Amino acid sequence: MKVHLVDGTYELFRSWFGAPSATISSGREVGATRGLLLSMASLLRGDDVTHVACAFDTVIESFRNRMFDGYKTGDGVEPDLLAQFPLAERATRALGIVTWSMHEFEADDAIATAASRFAGADEVEQVVLCTPDKDLAQCVTSTRVVMLDRRRERVIDEAGVREKFGVPPSAIADWLALVGDAADGIPGIPRWGAKSTATVLTAFGSIDDIPEDPSDWGVAVRGAARLADELLAHREEVELYRTLTRLRTDVPLAEDLDDLRYRGPDTAELERLCAELEMRVPVVPSP
Repeated sequence: MKVHLVDGTYELFRSWFGAPSATISSGREVGATRGLLLSMASLLRGDDVTHVACAFDTVIESFRNRMFDGYKTGDGVEPDLLAQFPLAERATRALGIVTWSMHEFEADDAIATAASRFAGADEVEQVVLCTPDKDLAQCVTSTRVVMLDRRRERVIDEAGVREKFGVPPSAIADWLALVGDAADGIPGIPRWGAKSTATVLTAFGSIDDIPEDPSDWGVAVRGAARLADELLAHREEVELYRTLTRLRTDVPLAEDLDDLRYRGPDTAELERLCAELEMRVPVVPSP
């Protein structure tokens, strides 16, 4: 079997930017929720989708905001989009999808926890992370835990992570700490670009093992002396950034593998929600 773990926050944002805007008779904007509902119904119709869960950043802020003032917040997110998170979570639950609403942790942490928990089960052939989010690339394991970019219909396994970032999944958190991640408000370390970071991390595996003296690096990196100086000057910051970029695998999820088995929609709630959204009820399987 395959276990599909969906990044609900990404799906809602994707629908916000990709689906048509729609206002119901009350004046409420619901276009992103409609788009997500249709997208998730389409996923459920897949022949290999038997076990599925979806995680949302119900509250954009998390424990990481207490660690770093610059970490991402809900500031700048359109109010009409933020207001649709409760609707989106209702939609996935009505479809019969196990839904994790994150407050203290982030949706990525829930997905990372579930991937770690279920990938080792004998009956699980593959865990599919339905997201292109680079943070979750650190969870990829050979071909057993993969990422699925549903928009591009592209599967990214461990070889794909190496091709895209130049480092293995185990070094993604270090790579993000050095390069930075604007989406999460992580500035990175000055002068450490994607290419130089990949070269150095490929040689040493982690930030901890990079020698202070660049003459000991043994790899050709442009401006190595300046890079070494910047890393030394920002050791404290890079440790914080790496802590922020590492996903947690200890989120207290209540469900076991069998709980993720898809058993069909909550028909009454799905019909009620679609009536509120003033849309047709999508076709979903009823095992």
